[in-house]
Amino acid sequence: MQTLALLQRVLALVCRSVVGLAFFALIVVVMIQITTRTFGLPSPVWTEELSRYLLLYLVAFGVGLSLMTGELVNVDLLQETVPEKAAWVMRLVAAASTAILGAVMIWPAWRFTKIGAFQQSPSLRWPMDIIHASVLMLSVLLCLFALLRVIGMLAGADDGRPQYVEEPE
Repeated sequence: MQTLALLQRVLALVCRSVVGLAFFALIVVVMIQITTRTFGLPSPVWTEELSRYLLLYLVAFGVGLSLMTGELVNVDLLQETVPEKAAWVMRLVAAASTAILGAVMIWPAWRFTKIGAFQQSPSLRWPMDIIHASVLMLSVLLCLFALLRVIGMLAGADDGRPQYVEEPE
């Protein structure tokens, strides 16, 4: 179980770091847009495109964190009204369903990513498989975080409630 907890903390740390870097880059890109438009300068075309791609990666690496902290869509009103055992089962079914959904999305996301190898982004001229990979990352991370929750619940190390994962020391 220690290995599971360590894996969860390391994965959360990596995801938080990527989200932080993507958010910082998004701030820089938007500041370039604002600054150029404020002073009547032509705004670089690539800023619009890059901001969209950064948002995709923010979501892709943030989805697992949202699942762990309960900030992903969650219907807990019913869970509050039923006995704890029933609520635990509901959380387990929800986590397992989320893991299955993430797993089912992996193959189509992989195919979508492969299609992008034949395309380029309009202004940045990046291969679109780099951009499409955000959907693949979202699918894999959603599946992985949900699977870790299911394993933790079945092992008795996790009750399935929202939690904040601390960074490894």
